[in-house]
Amino acid sequence: MIKVLVAEDVHMVRGALIALLGLEPDIEVVAGVASGDEILPAARRHQVEVAVIDIDLPGKDGLTAATEIHENLPDCRTLILTSLGRPGTVRRALTSRVNGFMLKDSPSDKLADAIRDVAAGGRVLDSQLALTAWDTADCPLTNRELEVLRLAASGRKAEEIAAELFLSPGTVRNHLTSVVSKLNARNRVDAIRIAVEAGWL
Repeated sequence: MIKVLVAEDVHMVRGALIALLGLEPDIEVVAGVASGDEILPAARRHQVEVAVIDIDLPGKDGLTAATEIHENLPDCRTLILTSLGRPGTVRRALTSRVNGFMLKDSPSDKLADAIRDVAAGGRVLDSQLALTAWDTADCPLTNRELEVLRLAASGRKAEEIAAELFLSPGTVRNHLTSVVSKLNARNRVDAIRIAVEAGWL
């Protein structure tokens, strides 16, 4: 019996996933959680073998939670579900060492098979997502530029970003100017939109 955790913040979707997986003779859902912060404690408490995680959760996002699992519970495998087929998101998932990555609208029998595959040590990547990632260029921004842009996207002003990252406000503005230029954006807001749509933020 494969012990599974389901992390999904929409109550009805989480309930449906648990009910569908409950019909499988070799899968037992031992925990259902609604936020990223709950995943690691629940996985540890229930000795979960596979964590099925929605990528977009309140608290910690699904990829951050998956990374935590790999660092703290190396025997627990992770399968990310997403409705977002953005190329940058797929690349982030692959670099986060998740064991599987599937679209939420996949048939339920595919999900059960994916759980079995990752539990057995395999990796699962939806073919549509794989093609999306393959066809897309790498992010042109540096880690520091992404960090600055992420904080700008959360509404912080240059002075606040500078204080948080121990930079001067002028350096922060230079990073933002570089980001706008590299992404061929019209302005900072457009740069944030481009980065979000590509899955880099």
